Amino acid sequence: MNGYFRVYNGEEQTSVMLYPADKDGEPLDINEVVDYLGFRGIAYDLSAIHAAAKKLRDEPLEVRLHEGKGMPEQEMMKVRISGDNMAAYVRFYAPSNDGAVMDRSEIINDLKYRGVVFGIKEDALDAFLKKREYCKEFRIAEGKECDKGEDGRVDYQFNTDARIRPTLLPDGSVDFFHLNTINNCKEGDLLAKLIPPRPAVPGTNVKGQNVPVTQPKPKSLRFGKNVRISEDASEIYATVSGHIELEGERVSVSDVLMLTNVDNSTGDIDYYGSVQIGGNVCENFTVKAGGDVVVDGVVEGATIDAGGNVIIVRGMNGMGKGVIKAGGNVVSKFFENASVTSGGYVSSDSIMHSTVTARDTVCVGGRRGNIIGGRVCAACGVEVKNLGAAMGGDTIVEVGVDPGVKKRAMELQKEIVENTQIIKRAQPILSGAVEKLKKGIKLPEDQAMYVKNLNKVYNAKKQEIEDATSELEILNRQIENGGNAAVKVYEDVYAGTRIVIGDVSMVVKANVCHCRFVRERGDVKMQSF
Repeated sequence: MNGYFRVYNGEEQTSVMLYPADKDGEPLDINEVVDYLGFRGIAYDLSAIHAAAKKLRDEPLEVRLHEGKGMPEQEMMKVRISGDNMAAYVRFYAPSNDGAVMDRSEIINDLKYRGVVFGIKEDALDAFLKKREYCKEFRIAEGKECDKGEDGRVDYQFNTDARIRPTLLPDGSVDFFHLNTINNCKEGDLLAKLIPPRPAVPGTNVKGQNVPVTQPKPKSLRFGKNVRISEDASEIYATVSGHIELEGERVSVSDVLMLTNVDNSTGDIDYYGSVQIGGNVCENFTVKAGGDVVVDGVVEGATIDAGGNVIIVRGMNGMGKGVIKAGGNVVSKFFENASVTSGGYVSSDSIMHSTVTARDTVCVGGRRGNIIGGRVCAACGVEVKNLGAAMGGDTIVEVGVDPGVKKRAMELQKEIVENTQIIKRAQPILSGAVEKLKKGIKLPEDQAMYVKNLNKVYNAKKQEIEDATSELEILNRQIENGGNAAVKVYEDVYAGTRIVIGDVSMVVKANVCHCRFVRERGDVKMQSF
């Protein structure tokens, strides 16, 4: 119980009893006593009250207020309403020894008089009436919170996670045959369906006032080539067999070009969709695809340029001239004497004497799991079993944010600001034209043409802002992850290996194992794990 006080009206004098708090209660606030006496108009000696408060310990203390018997004081309550009007609190004060207590109806009527008419908590009221505790705050009323509902959304009927990794088998090898990186579909397959918004419900505050709420936004289906939409615009279906592509929120289906080998019988390949090669890509040939490239065999000294992922099941011997460029992830059994650039992650069993750059991570696992020679750069980190070699060439591993990512993020921010300004300038003109049309005022031909063209620009800039914002969110996540980039080695690191994190570097002086390299206080530090 909290510390509290009570006025006592005696035959010859009026006094106030100060009661200490128990071990779980809050101590008596002497200012609360003074405020109460002043509000009730009871004369008191301030210095005597403060002196008694300093002595209040385990036993109640009586403080004389004035001579003569005072008037009976009824039990009193103070009401406090939160700033948002969603909760009300009461604090009760004891009646004098000859005063009356409040009953339930009096308390409720007093609350209503003070504006609290909704959400009165009967349990809190019962708790006080059962055990009257004074100088304690009770949460006596609660408003009804708004139900904000849910925005409409799109339920995709395929895997939208682009960060798929090869499966690590129990024997330590990596399964490069079942990667599930391509979302295959058949003609007529359901690709996505629209989930309508769940309506919002207004709330009510303790004063009985309606709390308004913004209704959730509906969603619409966005789709591209080889996709049809249902009559009620709630579902989209594939019109051809192929694989599904998701660019932002736009769904499309691309056919897959199936080849046995890329050699003299095919020449160079330049295809807008994805390419599936059942055999090998021979030396000096080029495979260019707008989607994914999957090679079940070996890539020799060839070039593969893909807008999506590149998967090479049996590996790549670049012969010093082999090149891989991928907008997405790159997965290969091994890389040797090759140049690899990935817009996502790189996963392999072995990287030897190659130049590998990834905007995400580089993971080298499996049975060998080694990086020997060459240069491996990854914006978000490198994980490898063995790094460098006792008799190998120079091995450099670099992690941190890709400078190109920061530059692109700044370009997008500038583009969003510029397009927003164009939209703001266009809005008053378009709104004025609409108002004139509503009033039946016909615009001159030249003005009508100007407004029509301006509306096209307005809609185009809105779409550009939406696309730029989506791309910027992805880049910001990459920048954030780059700050925590590290090199993690599960087995051995050989002397002579250079570790670069951001703009600082170190050369490993002696063989070490089971460690990770991080940037700490402007230096590269080695930590065990």
